[in-house]
Order: sequence, then C-alpha cells, then structure tokens
Amino acid sequence: MTLLCVCLQMANLVTSLCCVVLAAVVVAYAQRRSQLVARNQYERMGNDVTMQCGSLDNDASVSWKVNGTDVKAQHHLEGPRLILTEVDLGHNGLYSCFQNPHGERRDTIYLHTGIPPREPTVTCRSNTYPKGFYCSWHQLHQTFIPTTFEVDVQHNHRSLEVQQDPDHKNRCRVRFPEVFSSFPYKVNVTSVNALGKASTTISFEESSIVKPDPPERVTATPIRHNARRLEVSWHSPATWPDIDNFPLKYFLRYRPLIREQWQHVELSDSTSHTITDAIAGKEYIIQVAAKDTEIGTWSDWSVAVHATPWIEDPLPITSTTEVDYTTAKTSPIPSSNAPQKAEQPVGGAARLLTHFSPLLLGMLLLFMW
Repeated sequence: MTLLCVCLQMANLVTSLCCVVLAAVVVAYAQRRSQLVARNQYERMGNDVTMQCGSLDNDASVSWKVNGTDVKAQHHLEGPRLILTEVDLGHNGLYSCFQNPHGERRDTIYLHTGIPPREPTVTCRSNTYPKGFYCSWHQLHQTFIPTTFEVDVQHNHRSLEVQQDPDHKNRCRVRFPEVFSSFPYKVNVTSVNALGKASTTISFEESSIVKPDPPERVTATPIRHNARRLEVSWHSPATWPDIDNFPLKYFLRYRPLIREQWQHVELSDSTSHTITDAIAGKEYIIQVAAKDTEIGTWSDWSVAVHATPWIEDPLPITSTTEVDYTTAKTSPIPSSNAPQKAEQPVGGAARLLTHFSPLLLGMLLLFMW
C-alpha cells in the first residue's frame, strides 16, 4: 500500500513538471510568433514616424529592412528605434528589425500612411415612399487608409433601425416609423479611421426627401397617316410601391433634333400622351419625369427615346413605253481588245478590169451595130 502511494506521488510530480514545461514552451512560442507576425502602425502623412523594435532595451543594437531591402528613405536610428522623416505614401511597407550581432529578427511592422477623415457629404432620399428612405455618403478627400462609417438616425427622440444596403457600400436604408409625420428626422454619419474621426449631421422633413425614380419603358410610336403625331407611353417606376394610394403625375418633354428648345406637357396620372404638333419628317427626342401628386420633388429624366412621325411611302414610278424583251435583239458589243478580221486583199488585174469594164462594153456594142 505504501509503495502504491509513492508511485502515485511520483506520477503526480511528473505530470506537474510536464505541465510546467509545456506552459513554458507555449509562452515561448507565443512570444516568438508575436515577433514574426506583422503588426499594423498607422501614421499621418507629413509627420515624422518612430518605429520601436519590439521590447528591446534602449541600448540594443538593431538593423532595419523594408520589404526585404535596406531602408533608403531619410531616417536615423536611436537604439532599437527607427525614425523616418516626413513620411508619405512612398514609405508604406513591411519593416523588419534584426538584433545585432546575430541578426535575429525581433519585430515586424506594416507601416500605413494616410490622413484623418473629414466630414462626409450626406444625402437622403425616399424613392419607395411611404415604405422608407435611404441615406448615402462619401468622402470628398481620400484618406489612403481603411475608413468606416457609423450611422445614427433619430426621429421623435428615438433611434431608428438602420440596415446596410447590400448593393451599395456607403448607403443604408431606414423604414418610416409613421406616415405624414410632423417630426423631423436627424441623420448623423461619422467617418472613422485609425487617425481620427469626423461627423456630419443633417435634418429634414419627411415630405422634402420624396423623389421617385424615373419612369420606365418609355416608347414613342408614329401614328399611321398622320405626319404630325407621335404616341408616347411609359410605365411608373417599379420601385414605387403603392401607385394606387400614392399616385404619380408626369412631366413630358420633347423636341426635334434640329432645335435646342424643349416643349413640355404636365400630365396627371396618365401614362400616355399623343404629341400633335410634331414637325413632319423630323426626328424627335422624348423624355419623361415623375413626381408624387402632393409632396416631394420631380424625378430625374427617363432614358431618352427617339422617334420620327409617319412618312407616307412614295408611289412606285411606272414607264409609259413597253418593250418586248422577248423579241428585241441587241447586237453584241465587240470587245475592244478582240482582234478584228482583216478584209480579203484585191489583186491589181482585178482592179484594172473593174475600172475599164464600162468602156469595153461600149466598144462591143458599136461593132455589133
């Protein structure tokens, strides 16, 4: 029994020692890995930058490399620290420090230079009234380093749920908590990066941001036997959710390509119109805009379509002289390159006989008389 207890104690001692050794190995590995994994350091462009080689003492002697080569930019060393002067985008890169004299790598730093964000430009619009609205934002100036945005929407002293738009990086969507609200909406967008943050806040009434998308599938068709008319039709934007309860009115503009001045027609809720004053034979350009009948602003213009009023087909030209092509024959045109057949030559005696034949005939008749 005593022997068994001694064995158990020794086993526990061995287990404890193994745990201590294992813990020391894990700590050493973690320290070693922390020296090999690059850490990010963000600095403002134009500033002097100091990079510390790990946790080495001030009297440590180190050398530095950037992207595997010697540091050529203007710099100086202070013990384990590398100091770069007036950094810019050209200083970006992977910096590694090595402890002398054995050249053991002790730290790796990825330097990112950039600028703090400025106040973003923010706009909000409802193209799906009365369901909701969206807000979008952008930076007027590049920051050159990763920048995120925080959005907060307030209405009647409470925060509204904000949904990131899946198709646009710098856009969010918000549902209207109620329709025809008299309380204003307040939207705050904050730009944030490693060098700072900046915010923009806008306020608006519900009715001021309603703006439909342009009408769709606009067509223009000439009307047969009428040289001054064009039939124009279109569809309401597919994004407008409730055309029956929130109807749209439309604004039509058209002009011939030969002129710069537009002609305009404002319509109620009709999605077609007949142009009756077109110039015969001239090509026209036509566009349509939409607006809620009571609130908001006009949409952008639709995609332009082109059309020309009806033009009567010319009558065919008929000939008054008929030619029987089955009996008419034409002489073939000889080729100018084909050699011509030479005439048969006439001898000298034959030509003399031909010349004197009338005289001989007269003498013969005289003798016979």
